[in-house]
Amino acid sequence: MEAFVLLGIPGWSQILLIVIALLLLFGGKKIPELMRGIGLGMKEFKNATNDDEPSEKAEGNKLEDSKE
Repeated sequence: MEAFVLLGIPGWSQILLIVIALLLLFGGKKIPELMRGIGLGMKEFKNATNDDEPSEKAEGNKLEDSKE
């Protein structure tokens, strides 16, 4: 049970240590770019998993164009 407690949610000191390490590794200017890229990737992934209709509509439009 003690091992489970040790792998729990990190406290403020651990979060602060992680933030400092990220700042040292990437610098202050690069972090917003990284977060923006992660956000866009997550948004595209959600759209791809939730919305299959555009791909079906695009295939339907290709068929209609080829008939003309």
